[in-house]
Amino acid sequence: MSHTMRTFIGVPLAAAIRDRLVALQEQFTETGVAVKWVEPENLHVTMLFLGEVDAREVLTVCKTVESVTAGIAPFAMRVAGVGCFPNPRRPRTIWAGIEEGSQELVELHDALEQPLMEQGCYRREERAFTPHITLGRVKGESNTRALSEALKQQADWFAGHMTVTEMHVMSSELTKDGPVYTVMSRARLVRGEE
Repeated sequence: MSHTMRTFIGVPLAAAIRDRLVALQEQFTETGVAVKWVEPENLHVTMLFLGEVDAREVLTVCKTVESVTAGIAPFAMRVAGVGCFPNPRRPRTIWAGIEEGSQELVELHDALEQPLMEQGCYRREERAFTPHITLGRVKGESNTRALSEALKQQADWFAGHMTVTEMHVMSSELTKDGPVYTVMSRARLVRGEE
């Protein structure tokens, strides 16, 4: 009997950027709003969330991602700005933005989407793909005014630059302490590299 794995494709972050994201989470914690923060080791840019994938299909997913990234050159990414979904009055998800590199991430997402849909491993989402890094999810209907103010004050926040050189196919196992991510494959961006 086969089993399924909760699977997604993501871009790993440079350690220096991750450290700045954690420092930002700590600043927002001071607002007193109840937020379930993403663990430091789990911070990443989600490219496609595939959901439950049959374990026998995972290798095909990994090979597809590798074949797509082989045709794409590494590119610069600038992590800057913060915001929330759906809006500052009712923040549910707090995120850090991607400035430089955003267009390349969208193109990469689009290049991955079609072959994965053809394999039956992915269903297109209703909303357009917007590259971002999820920092945390607001719990309940706590007083979010302080958080909204803190988000406004951090409008010019900047985490740094990095070069995107690979994508990861990840499994996500839900536990009582939060999700545990495991890298199932690393696909390098190689076009133009010797």
